[in-house]
Amino acid sequence: MRTLVVVPCGAKKIWADRPSLGAVRAAEAYVGVPFRVNRAYAEVVGDAWVILSAKYGFLAPDDLLEGPYEVTFKRKKTNPVAVETLRRQVIERDLASFDRVIGLGGVEYRAALAEAFGDHAEVMFPFAGLALGYSLQATKAVTLAAAPTLVK
Repeated sequence: MRTLVVVPCGAKKIWADRPSLGAVRAAEAYVGVPFRVNRAYAEVVGDAWVILSAKYGFLAPDDLLEGPYEVTFKRKKTNPVAVETLRRQVIERDLASFDRVIGLGGVEYRAALAEAFGDHAEVMFPFAGLALGYSLQATKAVTLAAAPTLVK
């Protein structure tokens, strides 16, 4: 059974401190603690991982992003990516080839993810319902158990 982990993008981006930086890899664009914790989890739990960006949709870690930008699923007025676009990306990016999808992040990201995958894969949200701090603690604990040398 192949597992894909979907990590939500983060509010804190590298361009906040380095606005003239230009394009960066998606894996380096998001610099907040939640993203770093979720990325570590994804790297040890999944067979592959992608980022769910409210602006761009599903991103591979090596995709290049231009910044800065501020788009979120939490505020529709920021024009987040449409569910139809996410559904199309699931097919185009071969994400439908995974048997199981583990989604991380808040309720808005979970809703978008569940709608995007539909019947393509079993979608799970292991930390759903936990407040952010507890979710990060649980995520770190699983990461530590899977790869003790990776968690600081």
